[in-house]
Amino acid sequence: MATMTVEAAGSLEPVAREAWDALANPGWRVGQGGRAMREANCGWPPGSEAAFNPFVTYDFLRALEEAGCVGERTGWHPRHLLLRDGSGDLIGAAPAYLKTHSKGEFVFDYGWADAFERAGGRYYPKLQISVPFTPAQGPRLLAGRDPTGERRELIAKALVALAKETNASSVHATFLEPADFAALVAAGYLARLDVQFHFTNEGYATPDDFLAALASRKRKQVKRERREALANDITVRWLVGDDITEAHWDAFYKFYMDTGSRKWGRPYLNRRFFSLLGERLGHSTCLMIAERAGRPIAGALNFIGSETLFGRYWGCVEDHPFLHFEVCYYQAIDFAIAHGLKRVEAGAQGGHKLARGYEACETRSAHHIGHPGLRDAVARYLEAERREVVMHREALNEMAPFRKDLGSENE
Repeated sequence: MATMTVEAAGSLEPVAREAWDALANPGWRVGQGGRAMREANCGWPPGSEAAFNPFVTYDFLRALEEAGCVGERTGWHPRHLLLRDGSGDLIGAAPAYLKTHSKGEFVFDYGWADAFERAGGRYYPKLQISVPFTPAQGPRLLAGRDPTGERRELIAKALVALAKETNASSVHATFLEPADFAALVAAGYLARLDVQFHFTNEGYATPDDFLAALASRKRKQVKRERREALANDITVRWLVGDDITEAHWDAFYKFYMDTGSRKWGRPYLNRRFFSLLGERLGHSTCLMIAERAGRPIAGALNFIGSETLFGRYWGCVEDHPFLHFEVCYYQAIDFAIAHGLKRVEAGAQGGHKLARGYEACETRSAHHIGHPGLRDAVARYLEAERREVVMHREALNEMAPFRKDLGSENE
């Protein structure tokens, strides 16, 4: 690529929506109300179509900006990387934020920051390549159709240059898909691994097929929990697209605020964001609402990809045994099976998900540290941490609730 320009945008507002989405979700377009539609004759070989990810769409990221969830006074300052060819066409991008803290990332570097600053260094600002407040895997080096990997390589290098230009100590790209992870590591970034709990749909035709794959004792436990969760005349509804009204968002926002206030003190998202979400990405959103006597008492917000249901937020105004498990985990499995989705990503942390049919899966991030001394220390730490993570994941999956031998009952 003989002539290119690199720029950092303080907002997505001046960026063409269609150009961004063509890089973020090649082969897909987002229609009215957020319905993801595969493009006809998109040019992908059979079986190799890129998956649709709602979090990197223009509409999702722009809604965060318009609602004020990122920007001034939040510590998340947009610096989206834009790579253009000689004609000015957008050929690469990355959702990037200059950050003055490490909140809302779910890949923790507080220890690195503390050690560096106690040694006299300045860790913040740093450059974060991620979707704010979203511990879900997805594209980060937005390169469209990039069969050679050349554009990813250019974006990886441009991010380091952007960090230097903005006096950022480091670059952190989190919850990476394998291709982006490989490109960043090849460019000299440090590799980090972690574990999340995901449900894998092994071609189940019905929820009963999933139950049949569990060991007998675990199957009985799941049935009991689901029965008790709905014992007090509680019903759960799936709401998608136009079925979600402002009244539903009002109810869900109360749930979200209750959980956020108890868990991390100050919730990251505001009420306006949810209205924008419903307006622009409603058909990529599934709101699961639990009701008792016609009154909403709990809910979980999920996002619908072409292959994955992403579980994000939960809350309630009434406590009932196992209702959290029912609305967040079991209903998500039912939805994935009913819609032929390959997996459910149920968010960060939570070893309790293992007993509910979720397995420990690897997540990846990559980090470029500018200061040589800090880089060496972090590299040594990550080498040891990667070994521990691999052993931990293997040990967790030894305790998975599935039958060891599908030819016989496994108590």
